[in-house]
Amino acid sequence: MTAFDYIMAGILAVFQGPVAFSFLGLPISVTVVMVLAGFVLGIMVGATPGLAGPMAMAISLPILISIFGFSSDALLPVLGFLIGVMKGATVGGAVPAILFNTPGTPDAYMTTLDGYPMAQAGQARKALKVAHFSSAAGDTFSDIVLIVCAPFLALLVERYLDLPEKTALLILSLAFIAAIIGGSVGKGIIAMGLGLLVAFIGTGEDFYPRLSFGTQTLAQGFSVTAVILGVLILGEVFKAFEDMWHNHRRAQPAKETPQQGDQRLHAADLKRIAPHVARSAVIGTVIGALPGIGSTLAATLGYSVGARTHARRHPDRKPFGQGAPEGIAATEAANSSVSGANLIPVLSLGIPGNAAAVFLILAAESIGGFNPGPAVFRFSTDTVNPELVMAFGIFTAMMLGNLFNWTLGGLFMRAAGVMVRVPKHMLLPVVLLMTLTAIYVQDPRMQAIWFTIGFGVLGYGMRRLGISPLPFVIAFILGGKLEETARQAFAATGADPWFLFNRPVAAILILAAIGFVAVSLRKPSETQQ
Repeated sequence: MTAFDYIMAGILAVFQGPVAFSFLGLPISVTVVMVLAGFVLGIMVGATPGLAGPMAMAISLPILISIFGFSSDALLPVLGFLIGVMKGATVGGAVPAILFNTPGTPDAYMTTLDGYPMAQAGQARKALKVAHFSSAAGDTFSDIVLIVCAPFLALLVERYLDLPEKTALLILSLAFIAAIIGGSVGKGIIAMGLGLLVAFIGTGEDFYPRLSFGTQTLAQGFSVTAVILGVLILGEVFKAFEDMWHNHRRAQPAKETPQQGDQRLHAADLKRIAPHVARSAVIGTVIGALPGIGSTLAATLGYSVGARTHARRHPDRKPFGQGAPEGIAATEAANSSVSGANLIPVLSLGIPGNAAAVFLILAAESIGGFNPGPAVFRFSTDTVNPELVMAFGIFTAMMLGNLFNWTLGGLFMRAAGVMVRVPKHMLLPVVLLMTLTAIYVQDPRMQAIWFTIGFGVLGYGMRRLGISPLPFVIAFILGGKLEETARQAFAATGADPWFLFNRPVAAILILAAIGFVAVSLRKPSETQQ
């Protein structure tokens, strides 16, 4: 097969897969329906303060697997739904930020600075249109970069990195994530160490499982779903219950200001925000390609750079923070452009960059038939690489999500404003019940429920101590891959204990990991002085 044949096979896998129904005589595939359903759900979830895209992805994944099963035909519909949720949640987070000064997602906080003043001035609909255009443009740019860069990076890794270098690359990725997330390298390393510890329980040789203390329960290890949903979702729910308990007296009903004036987005408005959209799209894409940083930093950096540029070039215009449409554009283009770029390390290296990418990898591992990493883009004209076909199917699903965003996103954004009025004391118990139900659907044992609750308590404790749970989750996912690669590298080098330092590239990567952690450790002390 040629490269064009692989691309066409991926596109056809999306549009000519199992048929859901027919519309005007045209068969509509299940994957197309699932991308649209995920996108709509993502907007609703993003528009609901207290929820987020990863939460909806976590609850949906076990239910989707129980519906579609573990066949190869299930992979694209399930991944398409999760991709739709990921894209929709980013767009939906701007809705409550603009209408009610309540960001639906953390990365939409900067949107409140200009979006809510515009809403107070009766320009809410126009602010939503600016957010929608900027988000869709940034997301589309990021996906184009993903499609171009992910295969190129994977081919470089596959061609020039051997087993010792791949082991060092995984160590560098874990060190980078631990040092970046949470603002404290010490807390990040603690979370990473706990994740590796949990990953190694019940593994090792078949008859001698590690860290099991002679019990059959621990000898089987922990379910990936139970660990991830417990730490990421139940931990967040437990923390939200505590915050709601402390803040219930200060809660006030949201009020929406009546609209007035021209609410249309004219060509002059697009010309005015276009430079900010382009600049923030590049910023968000670069940040999204780095594992573990996330969209919140991208939104903050995009807004900050845009504010400085705006003040310098257009001092006569309304400044950022006082209802400037450019502020909304700078924020939304930056945080939306992270979603596509976050899949660059996922597809090319098999390393999740954020919580949403974690669930995409979890879906691929649960269903089987697709292992994200450099081998996905191994091109062969003699035999068909089904993983490469699946990769182009994922690219097609992402571009399809962008199409839905451009055509239907604005309509759904305006309809999603009602979600902010859902009382949190009613919402959180539903999320808790659905999470436990999702666990039981995939693993119908009470042990899985208790493990999930236990890891939820761990996630709550980590949040209480200011420790981000994401390094824990990523280390747990990469732990098995790190050990397997290290074992293979150790054997391939003739049991050389210094195999990480005898190869120049591997040694550079290890030294970079050590240096990065060392530099990050010095930052707090310097700021204190």
